[in-house]
Amino acid sequence: MGALSVSGGSMGARIKRRSRELCFFLLQAAPPAVYGGQAVIEGVMMRGPKKTAVAIRKPDRTVLVETEVNKSITNRFPFLKLPLLRGVVALFESLIIGIRYLTFSANHALDEEEEELTTRDLVLTVTIALAFAIGIFVLLPAGAGWLLQNKLSIVWQNVVEGLLRLLLLVVYIVLIGRLQDIQRVFQYHGAEHKVINALEAGEDLNIANIKAYSTLHPRCGTSFLLIVVALTIVLFTLVSHGGIIWRMASRLALLPLVAGLAYELLKFTGRHFHVPIVRAIAAPGLWLQKLTTREPDEDMLEVALAALMAVRDEGCEQEVRQDVGEARAAGN
Repeated sequence: MGALSVSGGSMGARIKRRSRELCFFLLQAAPPAVYGGQAVIEGVMMRGPKKTAVAIRKPDRTVLVETEVNKSITNRFPFLKLPLLRGVVALFESLIIGIRYLTFSANHALDEEEEELTTRDLVLTVTIALAFAIGIFVLLPAGAGWLLQNKLSIVWQNVVEGLLRLLLLVVYIVLIGRLQDIQRVFQYHGAEHKVINALEAGEDLNIANIKAYSTLHPRCGTSFLLIVVALTIVLFTLVSHGGIIWRMASRLALLPLVAGLAYELLKFTGRHFHVPIVRAIAAPGLWLQKLTTREPDEDMLEVALAALMAVRDEGCEQEVRQDVGEARAAGN
């Protein structure tokens, strides 16, 4: 994704670079739980049980907040709320919402003399980015595993394939993390986690309190990606017989199932994070988040807090705090 460009237009080079690197966050954004979100360009998008909001730090240093009521296809087709299906739906809806708010944030982070980024530009970028991601993180490791079919058992072929997939993911994160613009995005990512951690702990939501909380969170989309990689090792072992075409086609066909299972596991680890064995299982995802988050400054915390305040639902917050309180009691 880092090497891609958007065709057409005279859009500012810096914003184009930001947008194509931000596609990583669209691909790794976790489907929302009670509260969740993602970093965008110079801001944070936050989604609550009823509303979604984005808060952007504009060039003039003011904070712009836009809010909308949540809409989901699951309201029309309730069967899509069933386990496994709901994860696939939530992932696609998160991608669509992410594209819209990434366009919004890119345009408001532009200097006035630069041309605005259109939805068409970003859709094209994300389409190419998705193709790139599938090729690099799905098909390339599958091909590498196939080349080992005469040297390793099916199980070990898929272990190697999964480890290569993880290696490519980590290398990609490390490389884009060296870019100054993306380092700021990682800071906003950390700010998003801090405000949610403070909310779920029942803290008074002010900058001083929020600063004390971790930049890591068990429901993060980075953890979601790691769960996906782990699941591919198990599930792809079941369909590894056959030639290279079958091997690659089967991986593509199983991606929705992998995403659905990963969503359910992410929800489970988030809800039962107080259980020692669950915390141990979730630990690698938290370690990986250290590559995608940075310590934010107070201005970034202000932006993340503005996004959260715009979507707060007091009833759901009481449920969250009750769950957290029960979890803490069970862990003591």
